[in-house]
Amino acid sequence: MPKANKISTVAVIGAGQMGTGISEVVAKHGHAALVYDLDKSRIRASIEASAGYFRRQVETGKMPGEAAEEAISRIKGAFSLQDLASADLVVEAVSENEGIKRKVFTDVCTVLKPDAILATNTSSLSITRLAASTDRPNRFIGIHFMNPVPVMKLVELVRGIGTDQETFATAKDFAQSIGKTVTVSEDFPAFIVNRVLIPMINEAIYTLYEGVGNVEAIDTGMKLGANHPMGPLELADFIGLDTCLSIMQVLHEGLADSKYRPCPLLVKYVEAGWLGRKAQRGFYDYRYVPARPTR
Repeated sequence: MPKANKISTVAVIGAGQMGTGISEVVAKHGHAALVYDLDKSRIRASIEASAGYFRRQVETGKMPGEAAEEAISRIKGAFSLQDLASADLVVEAVSENEGIKRKVFTDVCTVLKPDAILATNTSSLSITRLAASTDRPNRFIGIHFMNPVPVMKLVELVRGIGTDQETFATAKDFAQSIGKTVTVSEDFPAFIVNRVLIPMINEAIYTLYEGVGNVEAIDTGMKLGANHPMGPLELADFIGLDTCLSIMQVLHEGLADSKYRPCPLLVKYVEAGWLGRKAQRGFYDYRYVPARPTR
């Protein structure tokens, strides 16, 4: 097995929920984390959210105070691309839009050191195709974290056709060093987890669309009948209905199979801006406590 390179500094591009979670896990396990976003206010909000996360860990007895303060000190804002020049590994965690991701890679490659590894947190897009938009397809890999990153134990590693063995070995060592279990997927649309999970959610939406059951019946059925911790419609709201739709579209286009056709009701909810928890409305209305089903 080729020798893995040591990762000391990790840059995270995208200061949303996923990027923030990735930087928290990175810092908790002793790596320096640089958080970059085009929106500077999001960088500051991400760092504040991470400080709050670590202080809650202390309050609940999950982490000693000194370790938490050290982790907080390891997370720094990167307010220009040039600040990422020291990174050994860059993890892109922007929205699931191929055009946006390609632009990120084109821009960041101009400042990275030659041996830096570039990774994407994409949940469905072709690693090979994304790698082709960079100056280092051999040092490009998919490192797909699950949401919420500090809680979920899995990382999917996905090699593109040009990813070299040293990059794979380094990414695997890194993922294990931050306490994750690694599963390896081939570079096919949506990889393993979302190839199974998102069509199940889409089928739950079809079940609602066709009037087989209402929101509450479907979610209760899967929680108590299949022992799922969260019903599929509640989970869709948590993931984001726009993300669910994007992944279904990738599956439908990439595999050309009608079984992956996105449910028209999912499309309608996204068109309405009912994107789930982040929009306060999806299959549930989160403006109420407890949240109320919308159908």
